[in-house]
Amino acid sequence: MTLLTVHIPVMLKEAVEGLAVTAGGRYVDCTLGAAGHASIIMAHSQPGGQLLGIDADPAALSVAHDNLAAFGHAVLIANDNFGNLEAICHAHEFTPVNGILFDLGVSSLQIGPSGRGFSFQHDAPLDMRFNPRQERSAADIVNTCPESELARLIYTYGEEERSRQIARAIVGARPLTSTIELASVIERVSPGYHRLHPATRTFQALRIATNEELTRLSSALEQAVSLLGHGGRLVVISYHSLEDRIVKGFLRHESARCVCPPGLPQCVCRHTPRLRLISKSALTPSQAETSTNPRSRSAKMRIAERIISQEAGKRRTASRSNKILRASKN
Repeated sequence: MTLLTVHIPVMLKEAVEGLAVTAGGRYVDCTLGAAGHASIIMAHSQPGGQLLGIDADPAALSVAHDNLAAFGHAVLIANDNFGNLEAICHAHEFTPVNGILFDLGVSSLQIGPSGRGFSFQHDAPLDMRFNPRQERSAADIVNTCPESELARLIYTYGEEERSRQIARAIVGARPLTSTIELASVIERVSPGYHRLHPATRTFQALRIATNEELTRLSSALEQAVSLLGHGGRLVVISYHSLEDRIVKGFLRHESARCVCPPGLPQCVCRHTPRLRLISKSALTPSQAETSTNPRSRSAKMRIAERIISQEAGKRRTASRSNKILRASKN
């Protein structure tokens, strides 16, 4: 298969530096896509580097497979959702790892005229599933959700102020089967717009709801920490405030020495930080990158490093010793 050059990996140099890629390292790309990031990670981790690439979209994986073919058996590919990150890594005996990358959102391969319905710029069925084997599609949500639930989804996941009017219009126009039909309905109740098309936020909300993106992200971040070896890096690139809020909150919590509610006279949580923030604020693309790749404009990258305290290390050693002792008695 020919390399699809329409996909440009975002903040590529920063991702490789953030992961601190070294020769012989083991890395997980949780959103493999066309392997734009993965191919450079592999190149920098030679000799001896290994990579486990995960993506829910089988069409993207067929491209990635060809683009990573030169690395042979050093690359493992899993057609799965990163919400199952821990199970995937254990199934491939790929632990612990030196770095884990998340490049969130929808890729340029999916936004194009793929017939998957991610964009209102191309007429296609209302699908929006990353994995076509998944049962519920965007059409199911649009055509079966009660008006109040539809309004809640559009407001929560799209941060759309006109969510109630849009939901009412959608329910009144049912059944809707194509992207153009849905976008036209939204336009009719959102007259006059300047920079942002009135259907943008609703399409984002439907995509997030269809793929349960935010729920799976929260779960995957927790799993990622447990898979990283000491000094391993976690790099997350997000593209809208909902994703970044989850990532920022998680990293702050896991890097804090105290997570007690404000106002307590002394710490009682006994929280042990598992991460160290590499940068307190998010990194953003350079002006040169945003000029050549407009999709990167909204990107934010956050980086953290796994730390294992002496106390936690002692507990792990004691736990392993107890298991060995019990096994010897049996």
